[in-house]
Amino acid sequence: MTVVSVLEIELALKNTLGKKGMECDDIQKLAEYVAGFFGYAGAVIDNRLASEDRDIFYMLEEEGLLTTMEEEVHLKKGKMWRIHYWMLKTDQVSRLAQMDSGSSEEEELLKIYEALPSDAWGRD
Repeated sequence: MTVVSVLEIELALKNTLGKKGMECDDIQKLAEYVAGFFGYAGAVIDNRLASEDRDIFYMLEEEGLLTTMEEEVHLKKGKMWRIHYWMLKTDQVSRLAQMDSGSSEEEELLKIYEALPSDAWGRD
């Protein structure tokens, strides 16, 4: 299993949530928060999470940084017990951390259109 550092998590968050407007201070705190759950482990048991933690994990899942896994265990009484895990996608975190966080060529082209006045779009 690949281990990612807090810095890698922070860079991955900058390249995802940072582009959506999240402040750098909030990204740094979130990176430390996520690393606090996963540390050197790749999974967190869902039962351990408070609802606020779970909400953040769902947000990170939408960004592609986390995924879920389910395990079924048979109890002695014949019942089925499902255990839900949150998995840190370390390969994705590493890939996102290595991306160039600067403006891409496509973003630069979009800025040209944003700078045009509204009357430039009308037909004569």
